[in-house]
Amino acid sequence: MNRAEELGTGKIGSLLSKFSLPAIVGMVVNSLYNVADRAFVGKGVGSLAIAGITVSFPVMLVLMGFGMLIGLGANSLISIRLGEKKKSEAELILGNSIVLLIIVTILLTTGGLIFLKPLLDLFGASPSVLPYASSYLKIILIGSIFQHVGFGMNNFIRGEGNPKVAMFTMLIGGILNIILDPLFIFVFKWGIEGAAAATVISQMVSAIWVLSYYFSGKSLLKIHFKNFKLNWNVVKSIFVLGSAPFSMQIAASMVNTLLNKQLSYHGGDLALSAMGIVFSIGMLFLMPIFGINQGAQPIIGYNYGARQFNRVKKTHLLASVAATVITTTGFFAAIFLPEVIIGFFNSDDSDLIELGSHAMRIFLSMFPIVGFQIVTSNYFQAVGKPHQAMLLSLSRQVLLLIPFLFILPGIWGLNGVFASGPAADFGASLLAGTLFYFEMKSLQRKHDATE
Repeated sequence: MNRAEELGTGKIGSLLSKFSLPAIVGMVVNSLYNVADRAFVGKGVGSLAIAGITVSFPVMLVLMGFGMLIGLGANSLISIRLGEKKKSEAELILGNSIVLLIIVTILLTTGGLIFLKPLLDLFGASPSVLPYASSYLKIILIGSIFQHVGFGMNNFIRGEGNPKVAMFTMLIGGILNIILDPLFIFVFKWGIEGAAAATVISQMVSAIWVLSYYFSGKSLLKIHFKNFKLNWNVVKSIFVLGSAPFSMQIAASMVNTLLNKQLSYHGGDLALSAMGIVFSIGMLFLMPIFGINQGAQPIIGYNYGARQFNRVKKTHLLASVAATVITTTGFFAAIFLPEVIIGFFNSDDSDLIELGSHAMRIFLSMFPIVGFQIVTSNYFQAVGKPHQAMLLSLSRQVLLLIPFLFILPGIWGLNGVFASGPAADFGASLLAGTLFYFEMKSLQRKHDATE
């Protein structure tokens, strides 16, 4: 039985586990970069250093956004060409994407280093936090070529049908980062620069792993230097296909900037440090759901096209249940163990533990319903309804969160900043439930028509 047939006849639970697990592992390990940096920096350097990483995060989101623009855009194009049996054209896209990754990295690194201080001022760095943020971000920018090559080209490995190799790329980098962080911070006494160096070296090893895969002869697509000459039609197609995830990442950077500014204004550097920790923990629980979505998408899409609507519903149900279990676990951790979690990042700062625990209880208070919202957004993408998918994706992080970040702090101050997240979560989940209700009505009519 080939893979396509398996999607239409295999047991849904087994398929979801099979397709999701590599992505989940990769996503979780990827999020550990951020958690490890904040945890070891908090213990080895202090709360101001955590705030420094927090205000640097919008820049890192922009860097990741450009990696998605090229990596995901080219991967979609490569998959199409491989499906059309046009391997030489797929290799041309591969070559062009490598050159684009290098060009974009040079431009971003140069611009970032030149405008480093104004950018950090814009992102909410106070005079006390600025030295930490500047030291950290300078090293991240210099090493961003490794992030772009490793992340961007790893998409192509996944697109070739090698999810396990792609998973190991992320595993290698994440585990190495966790090993190097304490070594550089506690043993070598490099401070926040050590955390940045650990991240860059880990990304460099991941990039070398990816390149070795392509130059070892194991890859389906080969790198040919003749394909490094940019083809305008290829470049334009890559940018068009990668524009959606790129736009969402840039929007996330803008929202993160607004959040940091409000935190800084209403709560100062301590609030930045606290929310930096809370945000890291939240993402640690959300990353597995993104992995579940990657596994569910081909199952939902195939069976929707095959008009096997009961299998579509079951896949969405199982994915939603799994996602809800994960987010509910995060909710209970936030309610009952916040002091333990915040103390893991810095056990000596009682003010940070108190404020961080308070922020975590508020910010993650709607977490149990978030899993359904994210899975449902992916459902609409899988069945070829990008407008609904885009609306649901943007609703939680942009369309609702931005207004709440302007309105609620004016009413409740710092608590209003913390409450903006759950308010957006509730509104976005309500919207997802409404759209999905009418979608199920439509699906039922289609099912009845096929009987």
